[in-house]
Amino acid sequence: MKKAIPIFLSLFFLFAQSIADNGMKRKKIKVVWQPSHQTDTGKDFSEAETCNAIVEAAIKMSPHFKEYKVWSIGNENVHHNNMGSNTAIEHTSAIIDGKISGYAYELQESNKKHPQVFIAVHNNGGTKRNAVWGFIHYGDSKESENRILAARLIKAIAAATDLENRGVLLDSTTGRNDYRCKSSNKLSFYSLDENINTAPYRVLLEIGDNAVSRALLTSPEGRKKIGEALKQELAAWIAEKDFE
Repeated sequence: MKKAIPIFLSLFFLFAQSIADNGMKRKKIKVVWQPSHQTDTGKDFSEAETCNAIVEAAIKMSPHFKEYKVWSIGNENVHHNNMGSNTAIEHTSAIIDGKISGYAYELQESNKKHPQVFIAVHNNGGTKRNAVWGFIHYGDSKESENRILAARLIKAIAAATDLENRGVLLDSTTGRNDYRCKSSNKLSFYSLDENINTAPYRVLLEIGDNAVSRALLTSPEGRKKIGEALKQELAAWIAEKDFE
């Protein structure tokens, strides 16, 4: 028994140190969530309400990091505060009547927090698919790592729901509207552009279709299930990363 005590104590201290290290790591990690602020997508459907509920469920679930939500809805000091496309110049980078856009405001607020991780949450529309998609930015320095993160997040959401996993796509492949990244000159999601968003890890998720997936997306239980699956996988990914 005398020889077993030091071994037991060693194991105990290693376990305690692991818990302490994980606790310190959680305190250092900053995550910004950007739920869609669009209220004009789909008949009798608020993408803003749905995505905000998913994000709130994720934030509430343990483990907790330094988590922030950036949301322009209701902000009268910006244009397109409750509508607009993430891929249109008019709705993103344009100055209208001296005001920046809702998207620009949200990204400015995010950059002030200096997050390591940025996750935009949207719903798709017109796809006729009950599915989930991940998007990452073309030509990004961490493109491969962001692809891994996005793939893990949508896989977790698909596993927790009946949504089909449609994989991870580059934002340059969507062919939407006219916003272009000035580095690549390719069509891009404004929120994922490295010239706009300073977070090193950035993904955008299109969760469900506002028509085909309506029952899931409008259900409090469904939103909660999606948010919790999202947070659980994000936490697992963070635990594996060597953040400074």
